[in-house]
Amino acid sequence: MTTHDVPQTLMVDGFRARRSWGFGNLSKGATMFAAAALVADGLLGTTAPATLLVTVPLTLAVVGLAAARRHGMSALAYYWAKFSWKRAAAAEATSYRKVLLPHPYALDLPGVGASSTLIKAHDPTTGRGVGVVHDRTSGYMTMATLLAPGGSLMAPTGAVQGNLRTWASVLDAMSTDEQIKGAQVTIQITPGAGEALGDDVKLRTAPGAPRLAKAIIDELVRTTPHATASVAPWMTVTVDPNAAAVPPTDLAEQVAEALRVVDSIDLSGTGTDIERRATDVDLRRLVRAAYDPAVFNARDAEFEDLQWGECGPQAADDGWEEYAHDGGISVSWVLREMPRRPISYSVLLPLLAPGRYQRRVTLSYRVLDPFEGEAVLEREISNAANRAQATAEVKGRSKWSQRADYQRAEKAAAQVAGGAQVVDWTLMVTATARTAADLPAMRQELERAVKATRGIRMRPAYGAQAAVFAAGLPLGYNPLVK
Repeated sequence: MTTHDVPQTLMVDGFRARRSWGFGNLSKGATMFAAAALVADGLLGTTAPATLLVTVPLTLAVVGLAAARRHGMSALAYYWAKFSWKRAAAAEATSYRKVLLPHPYALDLPGVGASSTLIKAHDPTTGRGVGVVHDRTSGYMTMATLLAPGGSLMAPTGAVQGNLRTWASVLDAMSTDEQIKGAQVTIQITPGAGEALGDDVKLRTAPGAPRLAKAIIDELVRTTPHATASVAPWMTVTVDPNAAAVPPTDLAEQVAEALRVVDSIDLSGTGTDIERRATDVDLRRLVRAAYDPAVFNARDAEFEDLQWGECGPQAADDGWEEYAHDGGISVSWVLREMPRRPISYSVLLPLLAPGRYQRRVTLSYRVLDPFEGEAVLEREISNAANRAQATAEVKGRSKWSQRADYQRAEKAAAQVAGGAQVVDWTLMVTATARTAADLPAMRQELERAVKATRGIRMRPAYGAQAAVFAAGLPLGYNPLVK
């Protein structure tokens, strides 16, 4: 079976971006602003007609930028973000340098991880230590579960269907649990050096083995390092322990409540093997190795004495399209648009294939409760109908794309009525190179991987490189969680 020969039962669809009602390409807010601005221009022009020579062109220019698209977003939002980033860069707010004590924030991580702290807890069910990331601002707690790397490309069709149904059941359980605020699944692929494989094969080779067998093994050892990689998958769940029926009274009870909620998530049958809950040492390793890839294979003893703030970068510069940090420079991309056609369940395989540079692929989820999901879809149906009607009143008929969008919204509502769940989700990819000279090659490799998915459209995280970089780490930050 080729990559193009996938059974229809293993195709997935139903992806649709939220769209507010507005005239043309304008959003609801932009449409209301345009109407209010034009009315204000008219009122001002009744008393001072000469002002119309300035106010009307200015209003039309702003409305035109709001209607135009740039990289999947409105041109107005894009240029405003660029202006804000340049202003922050001029104030040196995009550069981070770790300072020595007694600075009050010296033990905090930079950026979106500043409010997080690491707690070393004990799980009585397994008797092992567990690392819990506590957000001191929101009170949320995040725990990571280390998963065993595997796949289902060689599995029977029935087994893959069962895995997909079980994962849908997991999301269904999340939607009815008020304490679960969001979840993330991250897969980190680090290119292998190959030395360990060669040493292992050398020890296992029998002295009396046939010459042909030795030649084949030597050839495999010589060529395999170029295609091997270390795969580290994990799943993080963000929990609000204070949303329990009886809110915890202290920090210890909050940790215990968060452990209870995470233990209730059953991943058996999803095609994923659980290795164990991440310990505090595991979390330090994942975070520190992301900022400094050279320490990825260091021993656990080197991370045990690290403070949580020491796991972050010693120095970092948040650029418009890249993020420079200890030992490397990273580029993060975010989801722009999913295909409007059914896609294969293995569509992300090109992004997960080993390459020359370390890559981290993150899927963020926020499952809406049934009532909120139904309300969202009803609102989307109304918005789609209003857009089509407004276009028909101006041009005489609505666009085919608007009709198709309305049909997709109705189809999604019908699926929810049949028991499906509405999920807010996004895809983020971060690639890390060791030197700035490798940046062009790394960007090209990432572009080719995205194009190989045959339909998924992504773009650089303009002006938000540091935030997206941190979103793929077990720091307790989920961009979909309010």
